[in-house]
Amino acid sequence: MSPVFVVQRHDATNLHFDLRLEVDGALVSWAVPKGPSLDPAVKRLAHRVEDHEMAHGGFEGRIAGSRGAGTVIIWDTGEFENVTERRGRPVTAAEALEAGHLKVVLHGHKLTGAFALTHTRMGGDDANWLLVKVDDEHADRSRDLTATENASVLTGRTNEDLEDD
Repeated sequence: MSPVFVVQRHDATNLHFDLRLEVDGALVSWAVPKGPSLDPAVKRLAHRVEDHEMAHGGFEGRIAGSRGAGTVIIWDTGEFENVTERRGRPVTAAEALEAGHLKVVLHGHKLTGAFALTHTRMGGDDANWLLVKVDDEHADRSRDLTATENASVLTGRTNEDLEDD
């Protein structure tokens, strides 16, 4: 069975997208303020956050309290393949993360094709990475999914629907 990925649209203090990849039984996670792009020319900041338990990847609902308070939907989900290589040889996802460069092929409802995550330490922040769509047959420079596709792939609800509950 292939590892899973999930992208949660999280409307908290600031709207952002949480990208989570299953690696060694946990969800390795990044907060992506502007969300993923299908345009290979667009580089998105991806701020590495704490790993989450696998069960967290299925969460959709309201978060109460102060930290992370707001609504969360499953914006996209599916399986992924780690296609990272170093010197022409495959490396595990854990090794790729440690080295600071991970290349994956997503098989989701909204996101398909190859994406790369690269550790940048921009602005002196060790948690900063870049998320970039690889220029493949799934690249699309004309569509902004984060602006047009706002519903959960599991329930069809939006963050706004959860606010009204």
